[in-house]
Amino acid sequence: MSRTRRFARSRHAMLAGTALLAAALTACGGGSGAATAGGDAKPEAEKKPDMAMSVNLTGDQAKPGEPVKVTLGAGKLALVKVSDGKGAELPGKISDDGRTWTSERNAAPGTEYKVEARNKDSQTASAQFKTAAADKVNKVTINPGKANPVVGIAQPVSIVFDNPVKNKAEVEKHLKVTTSNNTEGSWGWFKDYTGNDRVDWRPKEYWKSGTEVKVEMNLNGVDSGQGGGYFVKDYNTEFKIGKDRRLEVDLDSSTMAVIEDGQKVKTIPVSAGTPGGQKASWSGKMVLMTKEGTIRMDSRTVGLADAYDKMVDYSMRVTWSGMYIHAAPWNTGNFGRANTSSGCVGMSDSDAKALFGSAQVGDLVEVKGNGSKGKADIGNGYGEWNLSWDEWKSKSALSGTAQNG
Repeated sequence: MSRTRRFARSRHAMLAGTALLAAALTACGGGSGAATAGGDAKPEAEKKPDMAMSVNLTGDQAKPGEPVKVTLGAGKLALVKVSDGKGAELPGKISDDGRTWTSERNAAPGTEYKVEARNKDSQTASAQFKTAAADKVNKVTINPGKANPVVGIAQPVSIVFDNPVKNKAEVEKHLKVTTSNNTEGSWGWFKDYTGNDRVDWRPKEYWKSGTEVKVEMNLNGVDSGQGGGYFVKDYNTEFKIGKDRRLEVDLDSSTMAVIEDGQKVKTIPVSAGTPGGQKASWSGKMVLMTKEGTIRMDSRTVGLADAYDKMVDYSMRVTWSGMYIHAAPWNTGNFGRANTSSGCVGMSDSDAKALFGSAQVGDLVEVKGNGSKGKADIGNGYGEWNLSWDEWKSKSALSGTAQNG
């Protein structure tokens, strides 16, 4: 049940326990309230009635994950302030009839709140409550993060959750992408390569160079649903879209074209994956995920027995399952002639060094031609560009409605 507090005309109205806060509204003269010669006391019939405020959350174990609602028994609200112990306020709105104020954000778990309200007669009242702590906390991993403030034209916003998200629509409502040029895009839900729930925001078309992007994840107090727990903080990230660079691999000619701002600037002889089996390359539209440099590549980690185990330079990841673009000096005789690798796209040291120096995380990588093993699963890297716009929008938990940023 809601606690009730009454307004007193005094600015020092007191609130005690669950009792009503009440005070008679008296005139400024005459203690008896009777009209006397020369006095200014008002008759009893003209006195204003007591006014009451109620708050939907009460006590020290209030349920988190829902908005705070403040309601007047009579009269109209002029101001409501709901703040936590650190002074942060929950934004909210007063209803058209002035009787109710509702917060735009949910009450977060394990948080003390103070409610202060004033009506249009300058009467005030206050209340306090504390929400129960979360039994389970959900967290996120966000890309692009602060390590990549400038990314390529194919980079989506990608959020992977630690715990399951059953309340996908509710979570999606609290995610916002704002761009400097009103880029059209939509969120889409699917499983990450890890098996965790994931939601990405993809533009309808590739980003335009120079676009500035801000992502706000106002998740504090949102319930993930069964098995997922509550979020207990907000998240945000910002990035900018860099040069329009596209890497187009032609399996038939064993070459890679580097296209910048619509112009082919270089053709690199390469050797891609061996056709006809698990060593073939993935095809379709992918995204340069990371620039990892010199790394150890062990075929046993990707299910290819003991095919290789070596240190590889200028490595740039394309899928989580282990497809890279990198230097492959041991395969020099096949560059531009034959695809004989174990799935990666290899090239000379000099070409790999130059490409590594200019490439951006988020650059488009497109593999075409015969001999691939098909398109990688959408969660095996960033595979959403292989879907039509309508197919992508259908993956939104909010009816696939496109969102302009």
